[in-house]
Amino acid sequence: MAKQQKNELMEWLKAILVAIVVASLIRIFLFAPIVVEGDSMEPTLHTKDRMIVNKIGKRLGTIDRFDIIVFHASQNRDYIKRVIGLPGDKIVYKDDILYVNGEPIEEPYLEANKEELIGSPLTESFTLQEITGEKTVPQGQLFVMGDNRRYSKDSRHIGFIQKDQVVGETALVYWPLSKIRLIK
Repeated sequence: MAKQQKNELMEWLKAILVAIVVASLIRIFLFAPIVVEGDSMEPTLHTKDRMIVNKIGKRLGTIDRFDIIVFHASQNRDYIKRVIGLPGDKIVYKDDILYVNGEPIEEPYLEANKEELIGSPLTESFTLQEITGEKTVPQGQLFVMGDNRRYSKDSRHIGFIQKDQVVGETALVYWPLSKIRLIK
């Protein structure tokens, strides 16, 4: 009887160890939770929103314009921002309108913020060259901005983001439960 209990205990320990290893591998290579801190992405994201970061797309090299990404801003801090410029893009903001490679681009996710600021721009006018010294986004780098443009520390302040700084893309808010949603 004691031998049977010992075998059962060993089986449980093996199962728990396998579960821990699998969960760790999923978190390291596939998905990870993150908590939003600050108001730089409002109204799209709010402080204390909990999200899932998808690391798969980053590993496959599929980062697209307007994706919301998580990246290492420093050794101790990750930021959540929206991709505005991809390698080779020429970025200009004029009269609160984004121009990418000379074409005006709609940003529907900014409409709520713009409505609150009647008579003044949400995004101050700039050219990529004025703020970075570069005419286009360099290869292997991204230009990112927060949705709450007046209160976002982003590429206008910290410069381009190296693609290898990107942790992954995020599009699922899972907490609070009353606000579960996919975002874009």
